Order: sequence, then C-alpha cells, then structure tokens
Amino acid sequence: MQKKAETQDLEFKQNWRDEYLRIICAFANADGGNLIIGVDNNGNPLGIKNSKKLLEDIPNKVRNKLGIIPSVNIEKRKNKEIIKVIIKPSSVPISYDGKYYIRSGSTTQELKEKELIDFLFKKIGRTWDEIVEEKAKFDDLNRETIVKFKKLAVDRIPSIAGEKDWKTVLEKLNLVEDSNLKRAAILLFGNNPQKFYIQSCIKIGKFFTETDIQTTDIIEGNLFEQLENTLEILISKYLKSNISYEGIHRRDILEYPYDALREAVINALIHRDYIGTSNIQIRVYDEKLVIINEGKLPPEVPVEKLKKEHLSKPRNTLLAKVFYFAGFIESWGRGTIKIVENCVKQGLPEPDFIQESGVMKVVFYKDKFTKEFLQKMGLNDRQIKAVMYVKAKGKITNKEYQELNEVSNKTAYLELIDIAGKNIFVIEGSGRNISYKLKVTKM
Repeated sequence: MQKKAETQDLEFKQNWRDEYLRIICAFANADGGNLIIGVDNNGNPLGIKNSKKLLEDIPNKVRNKLGIIPSVNIEKRKNKEIIKVIIKPSSVPISYDGKYYIRSGSTTQELKEKELIDFLFKKIGRTWDEIVEEKAKFDDLNRETIVKFKKLAVDRIPSIAGEKDWKTVLEKLNLVEDSNLKRAAILLFGNNPQKFYIQSCIKIGKFFTETDIQTTDIIEGNLFEQLENTLEILISKYLKSNISYEGIHRRDILEYPYDALREAVINALIHRDYIGTSNIQIRVYDEKLVIINEGKLPPEVPVEKLKKEHLSKPRNTLLAKVFYFAGFIESWGRGTIKIVENCVKQGLPEPDFIQESGVMKVVFYKDKFTKEFLQKMGLNDRQIKAVMYVKAKGKITNKEYQELNEVSNKTAYLELIDIAGKNIFVIEGSGRNISYKLKVTKM
C-alpha cells in the first residue's frame, strides 16, 4: 500500500468526529491545511458511507463553532468516496470551545500562557510594548529622561529636538494612543516602571561557582537608566581593566570590550519577553560573563545566524524604535555581529549565543586559550595539555613536551610547530635553547 505522511498542513482521519474541529482550528491559526476523511493513517482510501450528510454537517459545525467557512468536497480515490476539508489561514485568532490550537509538525497543540499571549499579539499585528497601560498616567513619567532623549535623537529625528511639549514628543514616537500611555512609554521614560512591571529590572551577580555568589546588585528605573547604571556598576565594581601606555597616554582596557557589553545589554533590554517573571541576569565569573534574558528568537532568525548577516526582528518594536532614534542601535540586524567583532578585535574568543528553554544567553569569555577554544582550533589532547602547561609555567621546551605527553622528539617538534603555526605559541631562542610561549595579543 502507498504510504503518505501527515505533515504541518495535512491530517488523515478514517471517520468524522466533532473533536476534529480543533484540528481545523489549528490549521486556521497556522498556515492553513487539508483534513482528509475516509483514509487510513498512510492516506490510503477506505471510503466513507455518510459522505453526503457530512458534506452538509461539517461546514455548518465549522461555521457555528469556529466562525470560519472551509471548503468541503467529496472526492473519489480508487472508486471510494472521501471528504477533503480545505482550511485557509485566518488573519484573526480562532478558538475552539475557548481554547486556541496551532499546528506543530504533524501534531495539534493547545496554546497556553506565554505562547498564547505571543500568538494573540502576532495575530492582531501588535507587540506587547504597543498595548496601552490603562493604570499609567503622564505623572508616572520622568521628564528628565525625555529631555535627555531629545538631545540623543537630534541626528535621527531633528524635529523632536526643538519640541517643547513633551507630550507631543511621546505622540511623535507613537507611545500614546487615545491619550493613554503605551507600555513602552512606561519602560522607556517611567519614574518607576517596576511599579507596573516588577520583573523589569537587571540583576548583576559575582559568582565563584554556579551556586556560590559573592555579591549582588539590582538595577531598576527606566530602560535608559538601567543601561547607564548597569554599565557603570559593571565597570566600577565587577570588571577589571588592563593598563597600557601609548607614549605618554594611559589606556585602560576593560577585560571585556565596553562596546560589546553595551550592545549585549541593549539587546537584552529591548528583546526580552516582558510577559515573563524573570529579570535580566548578568553573571560575572572569573573566566566568563553571561547575560541572560527571557525570550525566544523569532523563527526568521535562528540562533546560528546571529554571527552572520540576518534580519532585524525585534520582539518589542517600539522599544527598538526609540533606542534606534536615540542612536543606541542600528536597524540592520548587525548588533550581534558587532559584539563578535569587538571581542575578536580585543584578542578574546568569539562569544557564544545560546537559546534554550525560552531563554537567550550571551556568553563572553575572558581567556582565549580555553579547552573549548583550543579544540575548535584543531588541537589534539596532547597539544591542549601543553597549552595548559604553558599557562601555568610560562613556557615549554621540546624535552618538557616529550616528558609531559610521553612522545618522541619528532612528534613533540611537529606538534609544537603546529601550535605555533596556529598563532597560539611564539618561538623564542634558537638551537637547544628554543622554548614556546603563549602569543599575547596586543589590545
């Protein structure tokens, strides 16, 4: 018998049951689909006896229960009658008995909690930050922040710089609807956004291990204040600077590039899922720094594309728009690429972008010569052991390499030269006095 698989837009059923209305609901909420009745699980025709009655009943039940009108037809396959129900995608959310369903692969899934809210926002063409905050008043806004924003935005929207009426400024930014403030207005310019959204803050912690925390800071206020204060606290309290001199000029080089950190914090602020209950976390370890925020990437931008050219698809469109006007971000989807470029320029490993369980992480690494990095460079276990030895002892010789890894003189020579060829070791001395040290990248 011919086999045909069920898919995102195709479902097989032997007979009609009213519970299959949820499948039609799911098709309508996704990209549409076909429900074939009178076939087995592989799509082979079995026939259906009451096809003419179903031809009348199904459209009526779908219209009465779901409020949509499908195309329902009788077809003949191998001299057996089957029914084909064709459902087009709906531009509005469709519910069945008060519940919302959507297709995921060949399955029908009920949407709940945050996924349901995201779905409803997407269907109505709005994002969470565009919704009116009914409890908010104009007195809840920080006018000083609005004044600062006007100065920042002078290059990208010059007309706002000279606007004296701050309410008009908000209207031009599309932060007001029918004289009511939108959620974005509270987050961007509020005196105390946490009064409305308690989770809208940043928590910084110094970690010895995953569970051993030395110190914690919580940064509140509006998003502009959070950005400024977070970077200030990171620099003054959590991160070290390397001092170098160019002639008589002193340079303080932060252990992680300032521009990369700033970009990552901005991304967390404007792309986070504010429906969630968790705040943004910045975890500072001895060897790495991790920025964590709730919120999945959009399907159009999978995590593996973040280090390449990609679309700009902000979760919170108004927040992103205002940050763009302030000159804090570009609108071309290059933020994550700039983070990578700044780290590499400073001689650090590329940061990792990780998405798991609805959470987005950016991981900055302090030490370029980690085991993971060396494996990516193609070093074998003996070579990695040698690099760790040099990190501890300062240098290694051919003889020490032989003893460390129990290999011959020739193998030690070839593997040491290979490490140097990958710009990890530099060779010092000559003849019997040759030694190998880590290559230090000038910052």
